[in-house]
Amino acid sequence: MEKPENLIQKEKMVLILYDLAILNAAKSAYTSSFEDDKIETMEFLYRKYGIDSVQFSQSDLYYASIPLEYQAIYERVNALLEKKQKMLEEENEQRTDSIRKANEKLEDSTKIREQAIKDPNS
Repeated sequence: MEKPENLIQKEKMVLILYDLAILNAAKSAYTSSFEDDKIETMEFLYRKYGIDSVQFSQSDLYYASIPLEYQAIYERVNALLEKKQKMLEEENEQRTDSIRKANEKLEDSTKIREQAIKDPNS
């Protein structure tokens, strides 16, 4: 296949496909929100990246015609998704730890108050 004149550069293509994966996941989880707000995933991406459907399709077809290039693009997308997932898991773990520590402090202070009520002379 001949290289398109307006080929989307590989790194930009990676970012587009990464955003597409995130948006598709969000859309499957929150379908009604996307429908209610009339969010068109591809139109959003075209505007964000300053491309059009023809440029995206031609670039996608071009990279697909070179299997090793296409594989490298998708491996990079997957690496970005895994990095994002790890970051979100770490944030969730920190939030959970903070809540657990706050609950422990609350339990400790409650026990101290209860003890003071039972034995006001101690």
